[in-house]
Amino acid sequence: MGRKRRMNRRNFLKASASTSLAFSVVPRRVLGGPGRVAPSERLNLACIGMGYQGLSMLPGLLRRSDVHVVAVCDPNTESNDYIGWGRGRDGAPGIRGGREVGRRSVDEFYGQSKPSGTYKGCKAYADFRELLEKESDIDAVHIVTPDHLHATIAVAAMRKGKHAATHKPISNVMYETRLAVDTARQTGLATHLHAWRESKDIYTIRAWIKQGAIGKVREVHRWLDKPIWPQGSPELPTDNPPIPEGFDWDLWLGPVPHRPYSPAYTHAVYRGWYDFGGGCLADMGNYGLWMDWRIMELGAPTSAEGCASFTCEVR
Repeated sequence: MGRKRRMNRRNFLKASASTSLAFSVVPRRVLGGPGRVAPSERLNLACIGMGYQGLSMLPGLLRRSDVHVVAVCDPNTESNDYIGWGRGRDGAPGIRGGREVGRRSVDEFYGQSKPSGTYKGCKAYADFRELLEKESDIDAVHIVTPDHLHATIAVAAMRKGKHAATHKPISNVMYETRLAVDTARQTGLATHLHAWRESKDIYTIRAWIKQGAIGKVREVHRWLDKPIWPQGSPELPTDNPPIPEGFDWDLWLGPVPHRPYSPAYTHAVYRGWYDFGGGCLADMGNYGLWMDWRIMELGAPTSAEGCASFTCEVR
């Protein structure tokens, strides 16, 4: 890995050049047809992050007639060591993932609608910066990476004039969270955070509380059975395994200061380290706390406390 690929988090986020997005749309009546979406009205999308979660969300995007996935990106070429809900597939120790898995999934899906039965239009990239430079015609990015890359990629994309949808959280660093929000406001681009579960029950409960059905609410307690990964360890990994073939460790680190590779950092366990994730709160807290926030109509928090635990293993 050459030195040119290394990034400094704060400098990178400040330095990305801002560009404007200009395009024209041909009305549906010109290129579309009954029940069809005109090519000019489809959103050209790049999917960044082809691990278990990113690949799980990919089929839903591919099935949308108003979306065209043109590129995928991941620093991992392909491997079967991803951890998800359930057992590994095809007898493998883990779940298969990586950019080549994503590329094949896109090509195979779109190939089903081609007379030839094949499609070779999806590009695969290791470096999201290269994707943003070369795929200038994309309209938006869909970011499902480890937490420490969310804001870095979203800000870079918005400064290229691309809309951004990001998996939760916005970032594991408060500075980056504020920068991403400010960039969205400044550019006026469409953004979305996969952080909430909308339900009519939320508004029913809120109405009950407003009507005094349970009296004055003084405390709200939320409990869940996570984390399922080790977190809060006071010790860094001491083993020194080789970097897996096809996995660009420097690109995976992104703006985080360099450290030796260890599988204890990657895939599903990255959330247990401050540099890469925000622990269980940033993972599952988004879902539950979002509903609490909506029900109670709360503002921004004034204080927060946390304590670490290291009481589980990934098996």
